Amino acid sequence: MRPVIVVEHLSKRFGRLQAVDELSFTVGDGEIFGLLGPNGAGKTTTVRMLSGLVEPSAGRATINGLDLAARTEAVRAQTGILTELPGLHDRLTARQNLAYYARLYGLRGRAQRDAVTRHLALVGMSDHADRRVGGFSKGMRQKVAIARALLHDPQVIYLDEPTSGLDPSAARQVREIVADLRDAGRSIIICTHNLDEAERLCDRIGIMRGTLLSVGTPAALRRLGRRATTRIELVGPRGPESFLETVARLPIVAGARADGRTLLIEVGDPRGDNPEVIRALVADGARILSVREEAASLEEVYLGMVGSAPSVDIGREAVA
Repeated sequence: MRPVIVVEHLSKRFGRLQAVDELSFTVGDGEIFGLLGPNGAGKTTTVRMLSGLVEPSAGRATINGLDLAARTEAVRAQTGILTELPGLHDRLTARQNLAYYARLYGLRGRAQRDAVTRHLALVGMSDHADRRVGGFSKGMRQKVAIARALLHDPQVIYLDEPTSGLDPSAARQVREIVADLRDAGRSIIICTHNLDEAERLCDRIGIMRGTLLSVGTPAALRRLGRRATTRIELVGPRGPESFLETVARLPIVAGARADGRTLLIEVGDPRGDNPEVIRALVADGARILSVREEAASLEEVYLGMVGSAPSVDIGREAVA
């Protein structure tokens, strides 16, 4: 996968507060990368730096091969950003809002009209194009704001809390739009503290609190939480208690207990260790019905890394 966003030791300081510290990661072509962290973790500051709206204090980044510091205007032309507050004009219609922003992107005449029409259709708002935005629900406003971020067909898209405050139906529609953008080859960074959203949407997740604490796929991150538990369901006359001594002799087994007709085995590497456990049980006469790995939940991993200490609040625009 070709790296489109490359971040190297990016940092941002506001006075005495280190909002972002030594951030390094890459985002590939057609990948959704999630910045997952509590309020005040530095997520919004990060995307504001990467979109050229805030100057980094240290470090560097390239967007589609363009150096962020040297080619800021060119970077802005290739990126779209959805902020947590949509910032639409209530007295204008959806079409008028998008036309206004299209002009700011340099689109004129037919190119402008085509871009507005196409992106209203993309987010499912064609039927409401000529209604004033002031009468829209939050979900409808969010769709228009997403269309605004896409008007100039950016390769890179930043979405800050894209489903925050939306009802389940609207949130699902927004997630479907985001997934379609990924399928179209866009590279996307999503800032969120919503664990469910991160797991549903993101190909990889960076757990963040000022800096990146860990990066990986949702499945890989879950395996970091604790020793994985393997559930081995048995059939036949012998219960799981009779096999506890068998598995306890294996050096790869950190713990074992019986639960009804099931053996619960703790191992460090389920994929590598489970076959050895199964061989030992079968050699001792066990009749096995099923084997299932249970990794830690993403919530357990997340809370274990970021803790529960309150975030520092010196203003949403600075450090959210």
